[in-house]
Amino acid sequence: MERSNALGVLPVKRLMVSMGVPMILSMLLQAVYNIVDSAFVSNMAEHGEEALNALTLAFPLQMLMVAVSIGTGVGANALLSKSLGQSDLDKASCTAGNALFMAAVIYVLFLLFGLAGVKGYIATQTKSALISSMAVKYLSICCVYSFGIVFFSIYEKLLQATGRSLYSTIAQVSGAVTNIILDPILIYGLLGLPKMGVSGAAYATVAGQVVSMVTALVFHLKKNIEISNKAEYLKPQLKLIGEIYSIGLPAMLAQALMSLMTYLMNLILGSVSEAMVTAYGLFYKVQQFILFAAFGLRDAITPIVSYSHGMKDKKRINDGVKYGLIYTAVIMLAGTLAVELFALPFSKLFGLSGETQGLCISAMHIISLSFVFAGANIAIQGIFQALNGGIQSLAVSICRQMLFVIPVAWAFAQAAKNSQTSPRIIWLTFPIAEILSAVIAVVLMKRKFAAMGQRLSFKAIE
Repeated sequence: MERSNALGVLPVKRLMVSMGVPMILSMLLQAVYNIVDSAFVSNMAEHGEEALNALTLAFPLQMLMVAVSIGTGVGANALLSKSLGQSDLDKASCTAGNALFMAAVIYVLFLLFGLAGVKGYIATQTKSALISSMAVKYLSICCVYSFGIVFFSIYEKLLQATGRSLYSTIAQVSGAVTNIILDPILIYGLLGLPKMGVSGAAYATVAGQVVSMVTALVFHLKKNIEISNKAEYLKPQLKLIGEIYSIGLPAMLAQALMSLMTYLMNLILGSVSEAMVTAYGLFYKVQQFILFAAFGLRDAITPIVSYSHGMKDKKRINDGVKYGLIYTAVIMLAGTLAVELFALPFSKLFGLSGETQGLCISAMHIISLSFVFAGANIAIQGIFQALNGGIQSLAVSICRQMLFVIPVAWAFAQAAKNSQTSPRIIWLTFPIAEILSAVIAVVLMKRKFAAMGQRLSFKAIE
């Protein structure tokens, strides 16, 4: 039995586990990149906390890189899975080829930004010459050599679309290990190499991304036998690219909103204190470890539901939704418990000062209460993507990352500056946003299924 056929044959709850576990591991390892960089630079002998702040300022643009790349990959993933479900191998190959063409375009854009736009971008977030210098060095390297993360994001989704998520995970592991090994060597100047500081962290990151890209490329060529890699399939087809982005653009915008939200939060928190910016940046990277698990499971939900949608199998669609939400809830509850119990050890990992450490710990205790609702929102967004509900997916993202975040955070920040209110009140923004967004997401999903003439059933698992 072909591996891709398993998407339409294996029991959904078994398929969700077999595909989801490797994808979750893959996403967790993706979160490792930023956490490892932050941990090593924060423990530099000189200016460790400033370096940490610099990486926080660079982070929104790095997220945007991932957003554009992953969004393209998500569109290709869903369209390719649906094409395989319809036994249209030619369209599947064209989808893969056009996704790779767009990856080349995306890389050129970020290369140009790395050469000409980084300094201006960083200048909008800080007036510190030291922090600005570190951030510009770090981000310029990440942009100029961003071809690794851009192309890996596409190959990863192509492997996941055919049910071969284990190989994308292996590729992710290879890059993460490379990054972890090179970070202390390049940052601190070990093994006779010069001490490079934040530049070393950047070179370690892009080196890991390139290793992941090359490994995923090899697996794609050898394992994705349903997809032809002839040069003719790389020729851009505007109609097909439009189909990819009709699915992937909302996912891209959703990821980009995350980048914009982080940038705006840096500005809002910076108006209170630099310690708030650093604390939030560190918490965000710890939080990624939890939420990226939900993203990984979402990447299993999307091809399963999409393939079933192509087959017009209502039962498998319903099972994909049911088990996807149940498994996501279990993962998020475990993540909440872990962060609540180990907030202090997590904060000590980065060698923070007393004030910043206290703010980071309070962020962990308060914001982690939103994880279950955040996981539900992420899973439902994946369901919408699989069912050509890109607009609904985008609406949920706007609610949870902009509409219910930035105005509320700004209001809390003003209260903290103009009264005796503790600045920690700002952390309540995120539970409020996720809970309200979850209510809206459930309403939209019920309407989507009603429009399809299908009724959702959440009976107990047999």
